[in-house]
Amino acid sequence: MSIIDAIVAHEWAFFGKVQNEGGRANCQDDFSTFEIMRKSQFLCWDADTLSCYLADLQTAQRLGRNLIQEKYARMMVSTAPEQYATFAHTLPALSPAQQAQIERIVTQQLIWREAFARDYPHMSSQARLIRTAEDTPYETSFETYLRGELGTYSEATLQAYGRLVDLYVSIGRNLTTMTMGQSAKLYGYPDLDTAENRLRETEDRSTS
Repeated sequence: MSIIDAIVAHEWAFFGKVQNEGGRANCQDDFSTFEIMRKSQFLCWDADTLSCYLADLQTAQRLGRNLIQEKYARMMVSTAPEQYATFAHTLPALSPAQQAQIERIVTQQLIWREAFARDYPHMSSQARLIRTAEDTPYETSFETYLRGELGTYSEATLQAYGRLVDLYVSIGRNLTTMTMGQSAKLYGYPDLDTAENRLRETEDRSTS
């Protein structure tokens, strides 16, 4: 089993145990989509970041923590603030260094996400809304989701991921575009441009 497969297996096990107010969600039984979404992200990571994150998942399992549950809980600071206030104290505290690193990463990834929306508007329209200001109780933005996920990373994983982000900035690569490109391939398209053109053609047919 590859390290990415091991990470996805851990996350899937955690995801299946997430408790929802309305009961078990359909997506908790859809491994195929879950695998594509998560692998698309991890295929763009380097070995150091992958190793650190797998260690986080293994440690969480030993301690009886569910990092996926914690990720969704952290998102509620924006999507359901009153409810979040009732359990925020139960989540692991983030150090000032972690908080600063998270916000630095979020700032850069928002730049990439908005550039992707300009370059691939049809693909972008299939993804999450971008900014936390757009959150509703039923829709969680890219920014809020990312901040929630980063909040579950250990300091070592945050540092590794921060270095990865810095590397992509230095070589002029857009991590969002790369991730969406992996997603397009896993869905069977040869590349991102083909996926974008197919979506555009479908939209043109539906409006003609």
